[in-house]
Amino acid sequence: MRVVGPWVAAAGAAIVLAACAGMSSSPMSFFVTSSGSGKGGDLGGLDGADQRCQALAEAAGAAGKTWRAYLSAPASGSSPAVNARDRIGNGPWANAKGVVVAQGLADLHGENNINKETALDERGNRVKVRGDTPNQHDILTGSNMDGTLSTQAADTTCKGWTSSNEGSAIVGHVDRAGTNPDPVRNVSWNSSHGTPGCSTEALAKVGGGGLFYCFAAR
Repeated sequence: MRVVGPWVAAAGAAIVLAACAGMSSSPMSFFVTSSGSGKGGDLGGLDGADQRCQALAEAAGAAGKTWRAYLSAPASGSSPAVNARDRIGNGPWANAKGVVVAQGLADLHGENNINKETALDERGNRVKVRGDTPNQHDILTGSNMDGTLSTQAADTTCKGWTSSNEGSAIVGHVDRAGTNPDPVRNVSWNSSHGTPGCSTEALAKVGGGGLFYCFAAR
């Protein structure tokens, strides 16, 4: 019978612990960012937005997952246009409390379970919506209701999420309510209306705080 020395057992335990440290017991695979970038619609592009999703998720204990921002972006140079729906994996997705908001892409862009009670931030807190101060129910997406890049205006993504002044962004209503006269878009979680600019002040004017959705792609 082979005897394993205590140092070998200790080394093995350390490897197991290190592996476990990179895993997450959090059920969360979807959240709304708890705050904006501080620069309005300038999120540092898609890469900057993804990095923010990753950092917020890991700080909240949801490490071991690849997080992506639910944002569309226009073509730039040799890079093709990007659709938000193509960035986030296949689901299912659940909030910080384990409540499933969508089983898959068809569900997400159909009859999903996203509303003011389920679209929580990474810490499990409810986003401030209409009736709260400040109202931050506008969520940046740059997308149509089917999750593809919106082209309903010259700019729908704050210049590919790099502008903190000029431009506009398509936003959705996380609380499924607002003042849009179009009854369908008014209750859309991802494509309700455009903003009057990309500055922090312009976003706040119509009920936004520069927040965006994050999904675990895998």
